[in-house]
Amino acid sequence: MSLNKILHSERLVYRPLNSAYCTETYLQWLNDEEVNRYLEIFEPYTRDQLKSFLDGVDKNESLLFWAIHLKENDKHIGNIKIDPINRYHGYGEYGIMMGDRSEGGKGYAAEASNRIIEYCFKEEGLRKINLGVVEGNTSAVNLYKKIGFQQEGLYKKHGLYNHQYHNLLRMAIFNPDHE
Repeated sequence: MSLNKILHSERLVYRPLNSAYCTETYLQWLNDEEVNRYLEIFEPYTRDQLKSFLDGVDKNESLLFWAIHLKENDKHIGNIKIDPINRYHGYGEYGIMMGDRSEGGKGYAAEASNRIIEYCFKEEGLRKINLGVVEGNTSAVNLYKKIGFQQEGLYKKHGLYNHQYHNLLRMAIFNPDHE
Protein backbone atom coordinates (compact mmCIF):
# COMPACT_ATOMS: atom_id res chain seq x y z
CA MET A 1 0.00 0.00 0.00
CA SER A 2 1.27 3.42 -0.94
CA LEU A 3 2.50 5.61 1.91
CA ASN A 4 1.38 8.81 0.16
CA LYS A 5 -0.26 11.37 2.37
CA ILE A 6 -3.72 12.76 1.78
CA LEU A 7 -3.17 16.34 0.64
CA HIS A 8 -5.46 19.35 0.27
CA SER A 9 -5.58 22.58 -1.70
CA GLU A 10 -8.25 25.26 -1.93
CA ARG A 11 -10.82 23.26 -3.93
CA LEU A 12 -9.26 19.81 -4.18
CA VAL A 13 -8.33 16.74 -2.12
CA TYR A 14 -5.56 14.35 -3.22
CA ARG A 15 -5.89 10.75 -2.07
CA PRO A 16 -3.35 8.01 -2.73
CA LEU A 17 -4.35 6.13 -5.86
CA ASN A 18 -4.93 2.43 -5.15
CA SER A 19 -6.96 -0.59 -6.25
CA ALA A 20 -10.17 0.92 -4.87
CA TYR A 21 -10.11 3.18 -7.96
CA CYS A 22 -10.81 0.26 -10.30
CA THR A 23 -14.10 1.83 -11.33
CA GLU A 24 -16.17 2.13 -14.45
CA THR A 25 -15.56 5.89 -14.41
CA TYR A 26 -11.77 5.53 -14.47
CA LEU A 27 -12.03 2.86 -17.17
CA GLN A 28 -14.17 5.20 -19.30
CA TRP A 29 -11.52 7.93 -19.02
CA LEU A 30 -8.85 5.54 -20.24
CA ASN A 31 -10.99 4.67 -23.24
CA ASP A 32 -12.10 8.22 -24.02
CA GLU A 33 -10.20 9.35 -27.14
CA GLU A 34 -10.39 12.99 -26.08
CA VAL A 35 -8.94 12.27 -22.62
CA ASN A 36 -6.16 9.95 -23.78
CA ARG A 37 -5.26 11.64 -27.09
CA TYR A 38 -1.75 12.50 -25.84
CA LEU A 39 -1.27 9.66 -23.33
CA GLU A 40 0.62 6.42 -23.82
CA ILE A 41 -2.55 4.35 -24.23
CA PHE A 42 -2.49 2.38 -27.46
CA GLU A 43 -5.55 0.16 -27.36
CA PRO A 44 -8.83 -0.08 -25.51
CA TYR A 45 -8.21 -0.61 -21.81
CA THR A 46 -10.01 -3.47 -20.06
CA ARG A 47 -11.12 -3.73 -16.46
CA ASP A 48 -8.53 -6.50 -15.91
CA GLN A 49 -5.75 -4.26 -17.23
CA LEU A 50 -6.86 -1.42 -14.96
CA LYS A 51 -7.00 -3.76 -11.96
CA SER A 52 -3.52 -5.10 -12.74
CA PHE A 53 -2.16 -1.55 -13.09
CA LEU A 54 -3.71 -0.42 -9.80
CA ASP A 55 -2.49 -3.56 -8.00
CA GLY A 56 1.01 -2.55 -9.10
CA VAL A 57 0.46 0.96 -7.78
CA ASP A 58 -0.62 -0.55 -4.44
CA LYS A 59 2.65 -2.50 -4.19
CA ASN A 60 4.97 0.38 -5.11
CA GLU A 61 5.66 2.28 -1.88
CA SER A 62 8.00 4.79 -3.55
CA LEU A 63 5.40 5.95 -6.07
CA LEU A 64 3.83 9.39 -5.58
CA PHE A 65 0.42 8.97 -7.20
CA TRP A 66 -2.82 10.64 -6.18
CA ALA A 67 -6.46 10.66 -7.25
CA ILE A 68 -7.75 14.22 -7.56
CA HIS A 69 -11.14 14.85 -5.92
CA LEU A 70 -13.34 17.92 -5.66
CA LYS A 71 -13.72 19.02 -2.03
CA GLU A 72 -17.33 20.09 -2.54
CA ASN A 73 -18.68 16.65 -3.45
CA ASP A 74 -15.72 14.19 -3.35
CA LYS A 75 -16.01 13.60 -7.12
CA HIS A 76 -12.92 11.90 -8.62
CA ILE A 77 -11.88 14.07 -11.59
CA GLY A 78 -8.36 12.93 -12.45
CA ASN A 79 -4.98 11.66 -11.29
CA ILE A 80 -1.53 13.16 -10.79
CA LYS A 81 1.81 11.51 -10.19
CA ILE A 82 5.55 11.94 -9.85
CA ASP A 83 7.12 8.75 -11.21
CA PRO A 84 9.78 7.66 -11.61
CA ILE A 85 11.72 9.45 -8.92
CA ASN A 86 15.51 9.48 -8.90
CA ARG A 87 16.42 10.24 -5.29
CA TYR A 88 20.16 10.29 -5.99
CA HIS A 89 19.87 13.07 -8.57
CA GLY A 90 16.85 14.66 -6.86
CA TYR A 91 14.30 14.70 -9.67
CA GLY A 92 11.01 13.13 -10.61
CA GLU A 93 8.84 12.82 -13.71
CA TYR A 94 5.46 14.57 -13.58
CA GLY A 95 2.26 13.29 -15.14
CA ILE A 96 -1.39 14.32 -14.92
CA MET A 97 -4.63 13.06 -16.40
CA MET A 98 -7.76 15.14 -16.03
CA GLY A 99 -10.30 12.46 -16.83
CA ASP A 100 -13.62 14.16 -16.16
CA ARG A 101 -14.07 16.44 -19.18
CA SER A 102 -17.11 18.13 -17.60
CA GLU A 103 -14.75 19.71 -15.05
CA GLY A 104 -12.34 21.10 -17.66
CA GLY A 105 -11.49 24.77 -17.93
CA LYS A 106 -11.94 25.47 -14.21
CA GLY A 107 -8.28 25.66 -13.24
CA TYR A 108 -8.17 22.31 -11.45
CA ALA A 109 -5.13 21.04 -13.38
CA ALA A 110 -3.11 24.13 -12.42
CA GLU A 111 -4.25 23.94 -8.79
CA ALA A 112 -3.39 20.24 -8.58
CA SER A 113 -0.04 20.70 -10.30
CA ASN A 114 0.99 23.56 -8.04
CA ARG A 115 0.04 21.64 -4.89
CA ILE A 116 1.84 18.43 -5.85
CA ILE A 117 4.95 20.30 -7.00
CA GLU A 118 4.98 22.25 -3.74
CA TYR A 119 4.69 18.99 -1.78
CA CYS A 120 7.49 17.35 -3.77
CA PHE A 121 9.82 20.30 -3.27
CA LYS A 122 9.07 20.94 0.43
CA GLU A 123 8.26 17.48 1.78
CA GLU A 124 10.04 15.09 -0.58
CA GLY A 125 13.11 17.29 -1.05
CA LEU A 126 13.18 17.08 -4.83
CA ARG A 127 15.23 19.74 -6.58
CA LYS A 128 13.68 19.35 -10.04
CA ILE A 129 10.55 17.99 -11.69
CA ASN A 130 10.58 17.00 -15.38
CA LEU A 131 7.90 16.24 -17.90
CA GLY A 132 7.41 15.35 -21.53
CA VAL A 133 4.55 16.87 -23.50
CA VAL A 134 3.49 16.62 -27.12
CA GLU A 135 4.23 19.99 -28.71
CA GLY A 136 0.78 20.12 -30.33
CA ASN A 137 -0.97 19.72 -26.97
CA THR A 138 -1.12 23.50 -26.61
CA SER A 139 -3.44 23.57 -23.60
CA ALA A 140 -1.00 21.40 -21.63
CA VAL A 141 2.07 23.32 -22.85
CA ASN A 142 0.41 26.61 -21.84
CA LEU A 143 -0.51 25.19 -18.41
CA TYR A 144 3.05 24.03 -17.77
CA LYS A 145 4.51 27.39 -18.80
CA LYS A 146 1.97 29.19 -16.60
CA ILE A 147 3.01 27.24 -13.51
CA GLY A 148 6.72 27.74 -14.13
CA PHE A 149 8.01 24.91 -16.30
CA GLN A 150 10.63 25.84 -18.88
CA GLN A 151 11.54 24.00 -22.03
CA GLU A 152 14.84 22.12 -21.79
CA GLY A 153 14.74 20.14 -25.00
CA LEU A 154 12.89 19.05 -28.11
CA TYR A 155 12.63 15.50 -29.46
CA LYS A 156 11.69 15.80 -33.13
CA LYS A 157 8.92 13.55 -34.48
CA HIS A 158 9.29 11.51 -31.32
CA GLY A 159 5.88 9.95 -30.77
CA LEU A 160 2.96 8.66 -32.77
CA TYR A 161 -0.29 10.34 -31.73
CA ASN A 162 -3.47 10.37 -33.81
CA HIS A 163 -1.63 8.51 -36.58
CA GLN A 164 0.99 11.26 -36.96
CA TYR A 165 4.47 11.72 -35.52
CA HIS A 166 4.74 14.70 -33.21
CA ASN A 167 7.53 16.59 -31.52
CA LEU A 168 7.93 16.08 -27.78
CA LEU A 169 8.95 18.96 -25.55
CA ARG A 170 11.00 18.21 -22.46
CA MET A 171 10.26 20.70 -19.72
CA ALA A 172 11.34 21.16 -16.11
CA ILE A 173 10.74 23.25 -13.03
CA PHE A 174 13.36 23.72 -10.32
CA ASN A 175 12.92 23.94 -6.58
CA PRO A 176 13.70 27.59 -5.76
CA ASP A 177 14.91 26.60 -2.26
CA HIS A 178 17.50 24.16 -3.58
CA GLU A 179 20.99 25.30 -4.53
